[in-house]
Amino acid sequence: MLWTIIVTIIVGAIIGALARLVLPGRQNISTLVTVILGIVGALIGSWAYTALSGNDNTSGIDWIAFILGIIAAAILIVIYGMLVGRKQV
Repeated sequence: MLWTIIVTIIVGAIIGALARLVLPGRQNISTLVTVILGIVGALIGSWAYTALSGNDNTSGIDWIAFILGIIAAAILIVIYGMLVGRKQV
């Protein structure tokens, strides 16, 4: 159980970071928000792949679900940026 949580956080961090890399410009969000949106994006990507393909068991990394997770996380980052907006310091 603990390993699942740790792996989920690591994969979320990777997907969140990759999602920020594919977006143009600079996103003013924290690392914690990046990881959380990456985790949510990974869950959405896995769900979408399973719903569309019907294939829910793979051996190894499912690259299509991984790419869908990056796309979902990028969309979530854009939505988060629109909701929070740029704060003047």
